[in-house]
Amino acid sequence: MKKLALLLVCLPLLTVAQSNKDSLQLRMIMNECLLNSSAYVHLEELCKEVGGRLSGSPEAARAVEMVAKWASKIEGVTVTKQPCMVTHWVRGAKEEAVIYRKGLSPIALYPCALGNSIATPSNGIKAQVVEILRWTQLDSLGKAGALRNKIVFFNRPMNPTFIDPGAAYGNAVDQRWGGAARAAAYGAVGMVLRSVTHAYDQYPHTGVMGYQDTIPKIPALALSTIDATLLSACVHGDSQLEVFIKDNCKMLPDEPSFNVIAEIKGSTYPDEIITVGGHLDSWDLGEGAHDDGTGVVQAIEVIRIFQALHLHPKRTIRAVAFMNEENGAKGGKAYLEAAKQNHEKHIAAIESDGGGFTPIGFSSTAKNEVRAKILKDWKPLFEVYGIWNFTGEGGGTDIGFLREINTVLFGLEVDGQRYFDYHHTANDVFENVNKRELEMGAASLAMLAWLISEKGL
Repeated sequence: MKKLALLLVCLPLLTVAQSNKDSLQLRMIMNECLLNSSAYVHLEELCKEVGGRLSGSPEAARAVEMVAKWASKIEGVTVTKQPCMVTHWVRGAKEEAVIYRKGLSPIALYPCALGNSIATPSNGIKAQVVEILRWTQLDSLGKAGALRNKIVFFNRPMNPTFIDPGAAYGNAVDQRWGGAARAAAYGAVGMVLRSVTHAYDQYPHTGVMGYQDTIPKIPALALSTIDATLLSACVHGDSQLEVFIKDNCKMLPDEPSFNVIAEIKGSTYPDEIITVGGHLDSWDLGEGAHDDGTGVVQAIEVIRIFQALHLHPKRTIRAVAFMNEENGAKGGKAYLEAAKQNHEKHIAAIESDGGGFTPIGFSSTAKNEVRAKILKDWKPLFEVYGIWNFTGEGGGTDIGFLREINTVLFGLEVDGQRYFDYHHTANDVFENVNKRELEMGAASLAMLAWLISEKGL
């Protein structure tokens, strides 16, 4: 009875002691990152020496070698290049778009082709424009024959009342992905799109779009929000106006490429793997800084932090730079297939693909009991760093395939109100990434990876 009473007294003290130990360890991780991080230097190198990295391009191939070089300089890390065949789409010469109105001067617009779009004929396309704000409107006009031989202009904006910009993006991006196919089904000859962003500026946003094999393919271009607003006003003033569009895109055969993997073998459970990653490919308009150079350099930084602090994680930690997330996700698929072929046990995967902004939490696909454990035991350890939100659902595109083998997925949540100012644009450059915010995100990934490694899920 005395032993039981003593145990009941000691247990809370042991719990407090363990919590203090964990807190000190996470503080060491954060301090190491804020004092000695290589992430910002690496991001500058990636953005300025390579720039935009369309999958299958020479720039993407150079980026693979660059990341492998960084990882190889970290002592005690195994670096491999995992083969994958990736989508190889080429933008070609600069796109053109012009508004023509009777008796008035033409107005030049500044478009960009959507990813995976086909080219226009070599002399371009000139046609009347129909503005569409809702799918029901598209279907109604299409069934009436009003879209035949027209350019369809999708002008539904991101909903400004959605506080979460990711939710607003998700609510509007269906036009970009499916608009061309749905318009072509009613005889349209081309598509232009209001860029999917809250920003009111002159940067058109690219991004992947899709076709259906049973429907004719038509070219698809994006306009900046300024140009879209102008075109809308012109259409309302003259329903007979015409727009000329021209792009020079080409889809080439799939190209061999690689995911880059840097691994620290676990000391106690080496067969249990924790993946931390971002995607190395980017669109070609800018430098792929926020999307997703930041995620790649943060993942490599996790490995550097562990080795710099001489930490010996119980479980294997992998930093992965995935290829082809933007227009095919074939790197993520290849990672899953290799995991299945090698009978690997992936217990957790963490992705950073929301930009290098201030971290505020982690979304997850964890079961309720695991989520309850995280909220009770781990959330208090993060709150001192302003990382408080652990209730969101989901993980990330690249790691999402690992759900097939029952991996628990986590996504780094950031204060992303400005993310869609830069996303998929020429404005996504190194200068628009804040060093401290980038490093705090990297440290957050490392802290979560360490807790999972030591505590399990």
